[in-house]
Amino acid sequence: MAEMFNPKIIVAQLNISPGAIVADFGCGSGYFTLEIAQVVGPQGKVFAIDVVPQELESVRSLAQIKGINNIETRWANLEKTSTLEPNSCDWVIISNLFFQVEENLRSRIIAEAYNILKKGGRAVIIDWKPESLLGPPKNQRLMMEKIIRMAQEQKLNFIRTLEIGNTHWCVILEK
Repeated sequence: MAEMFNPKIIVAQLNISPGAIVADFGCGSGYFTLEIAQVVGPQGKVFAIDVVPQELESVRSLAQIKGINNIETRWANLEKTSTLEPNSCDWVIISNLFFQVEENLRSRIIAEAYNILKKGGRAVIIDWKPESLLGPPKNQRLMMEKIIRMAQEQKLNFIRTLEIGNTHWCVILEK
């Protein structure tokens, strides 16, 4: 599905440092993974995590084609675990994932993000605006405010929102 926002522009606004360790939850075919891998550089690392093996294979292939060597793909059901060590990541990216997850399991994914983030680490959550004409069925989408509340219940602090277009909302949280 074509996205309505540009990952390069969003990643630039996040100011992710070279050398950072980033987890891309529900990485899909690498929409953010590949962009972030270039920003963190050879001293950094991106963990591309997805439950769909074909998506992980796509990420590996694209990384190989582009000569990017700092991506590690991991199969995981994020509703249970990310397979990453606690306090191991500077950033967690969660894009276009929550609309696909049952409501009662969303807080588990946020808790896992909190678990793997270092103190001061940041989580970026992007998902479909309820009013967007494009996207998944409206009954599967959720309000940004609801995710912020869920994140705060998991001890993540709201930092700010990013304006990224007409179709998606974006919120930045910190451990």
